[in-house]
Amino acid sequence: MLSLEGLAAWMAELLRTERYTPDEKGGVFRASERPVERLGLALEPVAEIGEWVSQHKLDAVWLHRPWQLPVDALPPDVGVLAHHLPFDETFTMGYNVALAEALALGPLEEIGYKQAIDPGGSELPRRAIGMIADFREPRLLGDVAGQIQTCFGGWDDWVGNPEKRVSRVAVVGAMTPALVQESADRGATLYLTGQYRKAAEATVRASGIGVLAVGHHRSEQWGLRAMADVLASQLTVEVSLA
Repeated sequence: MLSLEGLAAWMAELLRTERYTPDEKGGVFRASERPVERLGLALEPVAEIGEWVSQHKLDAVWLHRPWQLPVDALPPDVGVLAHHLPFDETFTMGYNVALAEALALGPLEEIGYKQAIDPGGSELPRRAIGMIADFREPRLLGDVAGQIQTCFGGWDDWVGNPEKRVSRVAVVGAMTPALVQESADRGATLYLTGQYRKAAEATVRASGIGVLAVGHHRSEQWGLRAMADVLASQLTVEVSLA
């Protein structure tokens, strides 16, 4: 039977938390000895979270933003796991294997990096903040936008001709002039990101690259569902979404 510590270790591998500093890597937020058969996932503490836990008979809860969780909101034996940055960089806009599969992308290439320093002063493994890949079949920008609408429930910004053929996409968790230019230089005809940044607008126009900005909260919601699918398919736990 899966323990909270065992689940935390499994998720550390899934999210590759060895790349993060101790204050960023997440893990057990509230310890418990209770075995985990039913796990609840939520981006943040929902209203009446105690009722949600009781209704679904949850043994543990995973939260993306746990900081506003009231101390007495949950039964004392319900454990809590939390991951913030590792979740964002694995399951939202960035080097996101689950999203690449959903978009039917070919082999992935990395773009852009972050690298943290551990408390002892050593460099931790660097982290790609985006991916570039070919669509397995060239598509129209309008068709891609339609899929984004279906998957994410909408988008915040869209730049480009819907009749434009796109064969290569950059999916990046940031939008700077340098990243947009590098994407265009490496053949991307579409830049998919969370938030449209005006600072990169001149580069977008000059390069002719299309842009779809999904919105950070939509990408988080999609990521939560994607992570739930991974958990349910690879572990013997019943997963509930808030």
